[in-house]
Amino acid sequence: MKLLPLVLTASVICAGPTVAQESPRRPSLEVLEKIIETRTPETRVVTPDHDRIIARRIDIVDADGTIRMTLAGTTPAPIIDGIQYRRAFDVAGLVIYDEKGSERGGFGTADIEGGAAVLALDHPAMDAIGWRVSPDGSVSFVINQAPPLIRDPGLGGALVPGVLTPTRMELSVAADGTPTVALSDKNDKPRVRLTVTEEGFGAIEFLNASGEVIHTIAPEADL
Repeated sequence: MKLLPLVLTASVICAGPTVAQESPRRPSLEVLEKIIETRTPETRVVTPDHDRIIARRIDIVDADGTIRMTLAGTTPAPIIDGIQYRRAFDVAGLVIYDEKGSERGGFGTADIEGGAAVLALDHPAMDAIGWRVSPDGSVSFVINQAPPLIRDPGLGGALVPGVLTPTRMELSVAADGTPTVALSDKNDKPRVRLTVTEEGFGAIEFLNASGEVIHTIAPEADL
């Protein structure tokens, strides 16, 4: 995860590097074109109606008429730098926008099998932090490193969403109740993990790049 693919931002499947190898991995323009909802999304209300309440949606606008918050039974597709992209699945809840009308986070419930409760705050074109309560009972909170901001002429110079970036910290409770705090390296590989063993001992685990535990510190287990 990234967390959802955080459903409160664009869900993008990376098709591998399309630029020089040393550059960050990002979705190709062809992949992005397939998920663009519209290049001219509604981000402003020309004549604000201060009592605007629609049965399935309520918009809050600023003094300039830019939509800054939307509460909806089905939230609008995410807008990133003036382009609207399709969501992986519907979400009901609240979405917040910056002064340019780009989505910067929100919270709600995701319409996936079993349902999920989600909350996210975003970097300009990627999830920054996210919470998720999954149908199986597991709970997670992640913090992602800010990706480089890449603009593509094929998008009219708009920011490219979904540029790969590592999750540097994840706090989770598995469906079986096992708690974990994991710290990852710049390659998105967990390297240090704080957890509680099946026997109930507190432990610090050190992992290699392949995800194998190479050393464990569990003082109580040695007593």
